[in-house]
Amino acid sequence: MTVFEATCTAPVNIAVIKYWGKRDSKLILPTNDSLSVTLDQDHLRTLTTARADAQFGSSAEGSLHDRLWLNGVEDEIKEGSRLSACIAELRRIRAELESKDSSLPKLSEWSLRLCSENNFPTAAGLASSASGFAALAVTVAELYGLSSVLSASELSMIARRGSGSACRSVFGGFVAWQSGEKDDGSDSLAVPVAPREHWPDLHVLICVVNDAKKGTSSTSGMQRTVATSPLLQERIRIVPKRMEEMRAAIDKRDFTAFCDLTTADSNNFHACCLDTAPPIFYMNDTSRAIVALIEEANRAAREAGKEPLAAYTYDAGPNAVLYLKEENVPTVLALVRHYLPNADFEDTFNVLGGGAGAYHRGEQPEVALPEMPSTFNADVIPVQETGAVRRLIHTRVGDGPRILERGHGPQSLLQEDGTPLRLLRHKR
Repeated sequence: MTVFEATCTAPVNIAVIKYWGKRDSKLILPTNDSLSVTLDQDHLRTLTTARADAQFGSSAEGSLHDRLWLNGVEDEIKEGSRLSACIAELRRIRAELESKDSSLPKLSEWSLRLCSENNFPTAAGLASSASGFAALAVTVAELYGLSSVLSASELSMIARRGSGSACRSVFGGFVAWQSGEKDDGSDSLAVPVAPREHWPDLHVLICVVNDAKKGTSSTSGMQRTVATSPLLQERIRIVPKRMEEMRAAIDKRDFTAFCDLTTADSNNFHACCLDTAPPIFYMNDTSRAIVALIEEANRAAREAGKEPLAAYTYDAGPNAVLYLKEENVPTVLALVRHYLPNADFEDTFNVLGGGAGAYHRGEQPEVALPEMPSTFNADVIPVQETGAVRRLIHTRVGDGPRILERGHGPQSLLQEDGTPLRLLRHKR
């Protein structure tokens, strides 16, 4: 018996020019363009399996009922929800194909079983919704055989209906989300800016300050900011020029310009959050300590006639994402491990030498301050409390979604009966 199933992965993306604010909440149309870097799926990704089967229920029987499990816990697919909107649009396009070709199985009339797993904390400000909705859109599109009728940018518009940032996770490398002008959202889509191979020595160090679910969701935070922040209007005005400058910096691989634009835009975004009534505090004391540390390191490097060491950016959460050149990874890593000791760290790139390995809290020796320019102020911040940063993730620019399997195979997250292999694997 043929099993109609697909398993795919989609990456996390972290914006360097932020998306914050919607001009249409239902269609998820942003107030400004944004630009992001896709991260390596070997370190951060969502894995999704989708299966269609008449035995799950069919529209012909009046019992169409889709089900989704996220990290081992079932999520309700509510009528009219963002998730429901994504599935409905993909199902509509599949139904059009079936109406034109009677030989196609009526997958659009069968219920779906969907199972997703993240290999990183969910709802902690690490763009889990972006990779999650991108993985869902890509996997269901693959199941429905839509690659012949949908371009990647067209698919990004469907992912956008689930989570705005998800549209950028449909591509690898450097990606722009064009906000568009049309009321129906038909020109609000993601487009590639440069492939991952364009800037091979650009690396990323993520400092997971807190992997708990954040107190103010991005959705509600945006709504409050749009409604109450005067500063947001100034942000909307200046972003177009920043987009042009960021595209130029990426094209030239100009790290100094990239660093200045990235940090300025992150600070402006969080200033808008503070300008919201009541104010939104996504960053915490540890987040601000990392800002102070990186700013001081960059100042000292510039005074010594060198490029800045790292660019920091923060999404809607306290976790720091540092962009840096490969040659500066050992220095920045040592800085972070000295001032923010004992974070779990998987040394997948063997930066520390002696072979890759995991370094866990409480097991790491004290890390000496690396050699810095003479003007560096070693007292810029005190050494933070042990565990202030729980985990360090070293990654790099990555590729777009990957199709792992068509049909049922060893990569599938579903059992033969359509239930998850790892039920209740994680608690949320």
